[in-house]
Amino acid sequence: MKLDLSSLRKAVKSLTETLKVADDRNFMSKLSDIQTNAVRAGVIQNFEFTYELCWKFMKRWLEANLGSAYVDGVSRYELFRLAAEHHLISEAEQWMEYHDARNDTSHTYNEERAVEIFEIAGPFSSDARRLLDALEKKND
Repeated sequence: MKLDLSSLRKAVKSLTETLKVADDRNFMSKLSDIQTNAVRAGVIQNFEFTYELCWKFMKRWLEANLGSAYVDGVSRYELFRLAAEHHLISEAEQWMEYHDARNDTSHTYNEERAVEIFEIAGPFSSDARRLLDALEKKND
């Protein structure tokens, strides 16, 4: 079953573009604290949305290629382990860190944790791009 990856492509692109804005020191230096927080919130929101699509597409690919009996009801770590085993991602542990960060964004708001999640978004963006590339190569 061929997966429609267009929503994941858009999400990865949006996260990448938002991170480019946040990484533009010249632009960011001209912003007020409120505007800077708004950019950071945009990065975090893109991180959340892209993360959700990533794990769901991992699961869909694994269900289509291994069978739902192998995937239904597994823990998130087991899902990531299976995805790594099938070369969709490189490290299950890294994806668990993204999972924990995503959980933190939806349950509490803490300025210090928001900064940590903002900083995680960069490496996550690269890993999300690699996942998308792997899915595109294996999407038949």
